[in-house]
Order: sequence, then C-alpha cells, then structure tokens
Amino acid sequence: MNYTSNTRHQLLQLSYIRTVTIFGQSGLLLYLFFGLHVSLNFWLIAFALLAMALLNLLSLLRLNSPLPLTQLEFFFQLVADIAFYVCLLYQMGGVGNPFSALLLIPLIISATSLQRQYTWLTALFVTLSYTLLMRFFIPITLPDTGHQHQAAALLNLHLIGMWINFILTTILITWFVVNIRENLQRQEHKLKQARESNLRNQQLLSLATMAAGTAHEMGTPLATMRVLLHEMKLDHSDDSELLDDIDILQSQVENCADRLKQLAESVRQEQQESRALPAKQFFDEIMDRWQLMRPTAHFNPPVIHLTGEPTVFSSIPLQQAFINLLNNAADASDQPLQIEVSSDSQQILFTIRDQGPGIPLEQAEKLGSPFITTKGKGLGIGLFLTASALDSYGGEVCLFNHPQGGTLTEVKLPIINENPQNGH
Repeated sequence: MNYTSNTRHQLLQLSYIRTVTIFGQSGLLLYLFFGLHVSLNFWLIAFALLAMALLNLLSLLRLNSPLPLTQLEFFFQLVADIAFYVCLLYQMGGVGNPFSALLLIPLIISATSLQRQYTWLTALFVTLSYTLLMRFFIPITLPDTGHQHQAAALLNLHLIGMWINFILTTILITWFVVNIRENLQRQEHKLKQARESNLRNQQLLSLATMAAGTAHEMGTPLATMRVLLHEMKLDHSDDSELLDDIDILQSQVENCADRLKQLAESVRQEQQESRALPAKQFFDEIMDRWQLMRPTAHFNPPVIHLTGEPTVFSSIPLQQAFINLLNNAADASDQPLQIEVSSDSQQILFTIRDQGPGIPLEQAEKLGSPFITTKGKGLGIGLFLTASALDSYGGEVCLFNHPQGGTLTEVKLPIINENPQNGH
C-alpha cells in the first residue's frame, strides 16, 4: 500500500474532524458554564480549544505547501490531537466525561492511514492517556442548590452526553472510513489503469520492434526477387503467357516494396496528416477510403444523427482503426452492414452491426488483447491495434452479441471542444 500518497488526503480529513470537535466542545463548554453553571476553569479549557484551532489552521496552510507530507509529520499531528483531548478531558471529569471516546479517533485514523509502527505508538499513547485520566482529573460538580438530586442530575447529564457523543462518533467514524475506502478504491482503479496502459505499451513496443525488423529483413528478398524476375523476363521474351505472369509478380513485388517505404515514413506522415476535422467529414473520408480498399463490401447507407457540428481529431492510425473494425464486420457476414453515427455534447458514437455468428463466450472477455481472434485465420492483432489507437485519442471500442444475432461494435470518440494543437 502506498501510504505516502495518502497522507496529504488524510490530513485534510483530520482537519475536518478537528473542526467538528472544536465546535462541538465549544458548544458543550458554553452550555456547562453558562447554562448549568458548572464549576469549570473556563479560560484553561478555552485556551486548549484555541490552541487546537490554531493547529488546525496551520494544518490547512501546510496542505497548500509544495513540500511532501511525511508519515512522521502526520503521526505528530495525531499525537498533538491526543494531547489536546487529554487537556480537555482533564479539566472536564477525566474518563467520566462521556466524550472520553474522542481519544479513539486518532487511533482509528492512524490504523487506516499510517504504517504499523506508528499505529502501535498511537495505541500506546492513547492507552497511557486514558489510564492517567482515570487517576488525574478535575471532577465536574453542579452548583449546590440545597437539593438532594445532584447525583441524579449528574447521571442524567452524563447519559445525555454519552448519547450525543455516540451519535457524533458514529457519524465521524462512518464518514472518515467511507471516505478512506473510496479514496483507496480510486487509487486502486488508477493503479490498475496504469498497469494496463504499461502492459499495452509494452505489447505495442514488441509489435513495433518485430514490424521494424521484418520490414528491414524483407528488403533483401524483395530485391532478389526483382532481379530474378527481370532476368526471367529477358530469358523468356518469346513466351507471352509467362511474361504476363512475370508482370503480375513484378507489380506485386513493387507493391510490397512501396508498402515497406510507407511503413518507414509512417511517423512523418502521421504528423503531417493529423488534424481536427468536422465529424461528418471524418467519417465520410473513412467510408470513401474503405470503399476504395474493399469495393465488394456490402453495407446500407450510414445513418448519421449529429448534434450541431462536432469536431474530432483525425490521424492515420485513428482512420485505420475504424477501417479495421469495418473489415472485421465485413469478414463476419456477407449480409449488408448497418452503420450509424450519432453524438451528444461530449462524444461521438459509431456503431456497426453485422449478421455474422457473433462472439464466442469464451473469447468475449479477451477481445482486444494481442493474438486473440474470432476468425479462423489472421494474426489476432487488428483489434488490439484498433483499441490501442482509440485509447491514445481518448476513445474506446466495445463488441457485443446483438440480441437479434450478429455482433454490435460500438466506438466512442471524444469531441474536441476547442481548436487543438497538433498532437494528442
């Protein structure tokens, strides 16, 4: 558990608890002194409350300091609270005071915030303070009115104080522990996201390294094939059918060589072609490009419902991500695809519905991981690269089995509210 990262947040919560305690004890002091005319050293108790308020103010100022807040510093904050509680309880009846349970608050905070050794030290100080208050304290006495009901009045006052203390302690502990739990859950979620992002980046780096190595190694066999095909063409210049086949092979070799050049220049191209586009133009360009690449694909005219004129960030990897999803849907079924685009004030929703067999249940949770595919062929990296590209632009992709059959692919892409700078 990362205790250091929680300490500043816990000090903020401690300052809130101190504020409630100061107001509560001040109200009790005023009631006892002016309402019941109990014999108390008013000024000493008021001085202790003012000192506690000053510490609380200094703690709030400390939270605004850029210096790191250590576990040892927070421990001394709790020790100071214990000292203030002892001063108050000593002046107001010791452990007979129904608010003596306040001593447990620093211990609870320490147990949920600090390391083991500090919590044991806090427990030692709390136990020692309680033990001393059993012997050393100034008793609370009501003014002598000549009646025989002083003991009963003290008992009633004690019971009422216990009831108020129980309610306040319950509220404080519940609020503090729930707040701690929610903070830990948020940190756990962030840590999980960081681990997943790191793993995805490592996988992308591995794929990029393999792609770069493969592109470098492919240059030699392609050059050899180019030379051999040229020689074959010269040796068999009288065979027209073979020459046609050689021409086809040469065009394929040149196509592979061109693709390798494009791969080598992909980073520079991405920087040049990355820009903000109106959402409609972005999706029109994707559909036009996909139709050129896959003229045999069947799809119904896309249904577009956009609110206003939303703008999205466009880049080669992002366009390729959508094309990968369209190809996957077209591969799943020969039936026409149903494509819809809609938006709200924050994001674009792009959906593709195919009429294929759907997603096998055993693979549903693994989709988006590298080398996981629902096809009988393929490397299983298309959806992984798609999810990674969308994530880098703040988007996400989800695939579901549609209730009426087939697969529903949903892509959420954030809308750009202001003119972005180049990059993301």
